[in-house]
Amino acid sequence: MRIRYRPVSLWPAAHAADARRPRSQQTKLGASDTVCARRAGYLLHGRTPTDTGEKRKAILGTWLHTGILDAAREEYGWLVERRVEDETVRGHIDAVQLDSTTAARLPKRLRPTLPAEETTVEDVKSKSTYQWDSVVRYGASEAELRQVYLYADLLGTEGFASVRGQRQLARLGPVPVARIRFRFMNRDNGDDHIQEIAYEADRARRARWWVQQVRAAASPEELPRTFQGPGISVICDHCPFRTACWGPLVAGRSPQSQLIHDDEERAKALAEYAEVSEQIKPLKDRQKLLRAKLDGSEPGVYGDNVLKWSGGNPTKVDDVGAMVSLYRRAGLAVPMAPDAAAMKATLEGAGIPVPTRLDHDRRTAVSINVTARKKP
Repeated sequence: MRIRYRPVSLWPAAHAADARRPRSQQTKLGASDTVCARRAGYLLHGRTPTDTGEKRKAILGTWLHTGILDAAREEYGWLVERRVEDETVRGHIDAVQLDSTTAARLPKRLRPTLPAEETTVEDVKSKSTYQWDSVVRYGASEAELRQVYLYADLLGTEGFASVRGQRQLARLGPVPVARIRFRFMNRDNGDDHIQEIAYEADRARRARWWVQQVRAAASPEELPRTFQGPGISVICDHCPFRTACWGPLVAGRSPQSQLIHDDEERAKALAEYAEVSEQIKPLKDRQKLLRAKLDGSEPGVYGDNVLKWSGGNPTKVDDVGAMVSLYRRAGLAVPMAPDAAAMKATLEGAGIPVPTRLDHDRRTAVSINVTARKKP
């Protein structure tokens, strides 16, 4: 007798491999750990993560990230995943494109196929379609900018770390950075979006100051929560220190409710809520008017925005006429006044699919979708 084995899921192996990655075991504060001040504090103080969570999307993003950088290294000779560090922070730069003057100081095997006009530090970020419009409209977040400015500052002040595999690069000494580039990749459909900015020393100093504040804290709890908490911020939802930061989830209560301690704070929050509601109302009214003006417009590109519509489809309803026909074919008594619910229950009890039809007079709500136009 041949035993048939069911194919196993590869996700347990993927999660185990991800847990062994150096970035996952890092105890010294890394540039990629600077998303949230309190999370950075937990890492710096060696706290054990309290939440594991689902990592499939993050792992897919890592695989996409690795594949893109491998292709850039093989095809263009980019310096990818290069380590930089000093006594307080370290990290791995996704890609460095050296200018021709700096590249000429390296052995030919390390020179890029096409040098950059000015030395550029690039960071690759994978995003979902849900996040994509925000990326195209507003670019990198404050946390993402802070991370890459730390990389650029480390490269400009310390140079490449003198570790195995990059000794030749370390001999260059400090490498001033002139540009920062973000390469956003949509992991759902493959779209990409590039954001380039000139390097600003002031922003690098602010990033350094941020790290200094984290290091100066006596405990993680002294540090502010950068984001608004579980249920509001997806970063908090998937944070490995969610429970340590916000406590265990309590049924029927939001984690943020613990931020109010007495009636005075409750009154203050309520007053602010009322004030914000007043500020939002005219904007909502204006949005409703604009939505009404656009009603009936053809989907397409208009200026800097793309207009799409969804919904407006016929609704699916029980087909009473078809049910009556089924009853008659089965020899069942048809009620004088057809009772759709009772007839449906009888058919389902007999294992007969309930017939349905599309009601073209009753349609689903029409939703407007406005996204940023993709730049050529």
